[in-house]
Amino acid sequence: MAKESFDKEIQFLRLLTLTSGAYNRQQFADRLGISIHTFDKTIRRLKEIVQSVQQQLPAEQGHDFNEMLRFNYYESADPLLLFLFRAKSLKESESARLALLLTALQSQPLTTMELLNACCDGLAPDSTLPDEKTIRSDLKYLVEVGVVRKEPGGRPYRYAVRNDLLTGLTNEELLDLYDFVDIMANTQLPSVQGYLLRDHLKKTMRRQDGDRDMAEPFLYKYHYYSRILDEAHIHPLLHAIRQRRYVSFLYFSTTKRSMYGSQNTNPLFEKETEGQKHTILPLQVIYDHQYGRWYVLGHVGGKGIMKFRLEGMTQLVEGKPVPEQHFADLLAVLEEKMRYSWLVDTGRAVKVRVRFFNPEGAKRNFIRERVLLQGQWGTITEEESESFIYEIIVNGITEIKPWIRSFGSSCEVLEPERLRKEFRQEWKELQAYYEPV
Repeated sequence: MAKESFDKEIQFLRLLTLTSGAYNRQQFADRLGISIHTFDKTIRRLKEIVQSVQQQLPAEQGHDFNEMLRFNYYESADPLLLFLFRAKSLKESESARLALLLTALQSQPLTTMELLNACCDGLAPDSTLPDEKTIRSDLKYLVEVGVVRKEPGGRPYRYAVRNDLLTGLTNEELLDLYDFVDIMANTQLPSVQGYLLRDHLKKTMRRQDGDRDMAEPFLYKYHYYSRILDEAHIHPLLHAIRQRRYVSFLYFSTTKRSMYGSQNTNPLFEKETEGQKHTILPLQVIYDHQYGRWYVLGHVGGKGIMKFRLEGMTQLVEGKPVPEQHFADLLAVLEEKMRYSWLVDTGRAVKVRVRFFNPEGAKRNFIRERVLLQGQWGTITEEESESFIYEIIVNGITEIKPWIRSFGSSCEVLEPERLRKEFRQEWKELQAYYEPV
């Protein structure tokens, strides 16, 4: 898939998951900023990817395709949206060529010319045949990503598949490795590469065990599909941070109606897009575990430190580098501004005081334990038999507010007065909803 297509399908899948099929074709196309024709073409492409992964589609393709993308707690350990990353951002010709190369290398090491012949024999008659330079480029890529190794010896060099890990383990060892990878992929960040390894281990065990269905021993309640989609930008951003480089992208704010804009190559049909072009020097990438959101924080010339949600970023392009000292100076500015950030807020620092009430009759004081675990740098300043007071200095009250609200009637905001009034107003609205009719 081309770069733009990859961005489009990420936003396509996110919207399909959020709406669960509630939009019709026209509404869906309008929300994405694409035509009905592009919508139909994209859904066909996604079904082709599903078919390549799952071998067959259900009979009622359209309805069941939406059903497969709908969140299901009992299937959250095997996220279907990962199939987009299995397909990679490769052109169809590249996907077919790499698959033929890896298939040919399964039995024995081969030279470049032998692989060229195997690739040409395996391609469809109407396909464009690769040359030796193309095959060498493919092999260089496969060696760099660790899939293929160059065998020792002189010219002509031979290449072999690196599958020693799987062939050298027993079934029990493979199962232990699978369980470990499964836990890490579902609980650590980033996760996409772990899911790819997990899927490969599963296929290997099924081949060795007679294609028997595997029982999934773990389920993960707090799992967000969106974090998997956003990881398409994680590694390019981390690479830009390591290389101290600017990045440019088209950004669609979450407050806007549109969430994507197609690149129009024909000037006769060029139209305005609601996205905004930004160029930033990325400094940090932050994940919000509570809502499953990724953020990038960076410096924008003339505007200072700015933050963006990755779900609104498309058409990411790496730019020119900056001197190491300049990057270090900007990072120090960011760290100073983020010193009291609950997550990514860079507003004015304010002291928050909350009284938490100890649970009555409980063997464990789970309220206090949770405050100590999740309260970050805040401290408990006063303690009584029925309650304790927690204090923290944070940049603004917006980000800490959901955490305090989650304690319900087990806490009372003491300071600042503005936060106390906001909670009072919220509870009055809730009380009005539940008054007798």
